[in-house]
Amino acid sequence: MRIRLRHLAVLAAVLGAVPSAGRAAPVSPIKHVFVIAFENHNWTQPASDDAAPRQIFRNSAAPYINGLVTPGNPNSAQVSFAAAYHNVGATADGETIDIHPSEPSYIWSEAGSNLGVFTDDDPLGLGGTEQRTKLTLSNLLQRAGKSWRSYQEDVNIDYTDNRGLPRAQWTVPFHTRVGVFAQGINAYNGSRQYGYAPKHNPQVLFAVTNGNGNQTAANPMADHYAPLQQLAADLASGNLADYTWITPDLYNDMHTALDAGFTYHGVHYTGDQAAIAEGDNFASRIVPVIMASKAYKDGGLIILWWDETEGRNLDDYQHTIPEIIISPYAKGHAFMTSLNYSHSSDLVTMEEIFGLKPCLRDACKANDLSDLFKPGTIPQSLP
Repeated sequence: MRIRLRHLAVLAAVLGAVPSAGRAAPVSPIKHVFVIAFENHNWTQPASDDAAPRQIFRNSAAPYINGLVTPGNPNSAQVSFAAAYHNVGATADGETIDIHPSEPSYIWSEAGSNLGVFTDDDPLGLGGTEQRTKLTLSNLLQRAGKSWRSYQEDVNIDYTDNRGLPRAQWTVPFHTRVGVFAQGINAYNGSRQYGYAPKHNPQVLFAVTNGNGNQTAANPMADHYAPLQQLAADLASGNLADYTWITPDLYNDMHTALDAGFTYHGVHYTGDQAAIAEGDNFASRIVPVIMASKAYKDGGLIILWWDETEGRNLDDYQHTIPEIIISPYAKGHAFMTSLNYSHSSDLVTMEEIFGLKPCLRDACKANDLSDLFKPGTIPQSLP
């Protein structure tokens, strides 16, 4: 039986241990959240599944990520992580709903449900999966006067040389783009391959946060969809949203290996191990940049998030998904919790941090992530 930490607030209310209705609700010290989304790998899995894809935990192709969760490693000082983070389709008694492929989990990250989607189709066009509900995390942020921004690699760029376009030319990136730069190279993996997929961009899947399908630069929501090249400038200037979603391209997010493989720390990897190394390399380069910013040092939170379980018997408790938080407010020093979590846990935690209501669908039943943080960081109040 799951016991939600947030339900402790209800018990406290019954016992008269919470402030009266006239007093201000508790406020989280976290001011800026950065979610970095990765793809298609388990944290841990049964040994019988070890052919491909490989798990991330203790994988030699992911030294940076494993260093984050190793006590005594300097990079672990502000890190906590989950040992029992599960696909949202998993249940304790083994009865499952297969929430696959990728896109349903990204929809879930915003809505607390896959809303009946079981495909990876673009939001517009044949088979389009655009959702019309207004009950989404980013829309609740908008309604509450909070800001959000999506930084997507390989969008709003010149596909000749990989330069970011001027802001006035940005559009909402509704369509998949995969190809090869004629001149430019990827700043993280050094290749000329590019690959963007809307299925990995949660806000673009909802009409309320994509500008109702407007594909022109006149779409007022276009400013929310920045090329990844813009992030460094925004970190330096402080022009940041309260909630930031970052998706590497199809190679840097561990989804796909580069055609030529990838050499990392002197080892040349191919296939699935190359995909893992590409993502680890990306994390090792972007996380320190965020941590060096004023926004991170003053109430920042970075979440390394993966979309779904992989392998056989996908949605069970034998397959776990990586979930790593980095923050001055984390318990830190590679603290590990064994509480059961899912994407609904992230969602309800975001609602608690930013004081949003109502709780969104399955998020109403989930454990929040408060066990990963120092006491008092996540307000224990129901939306």
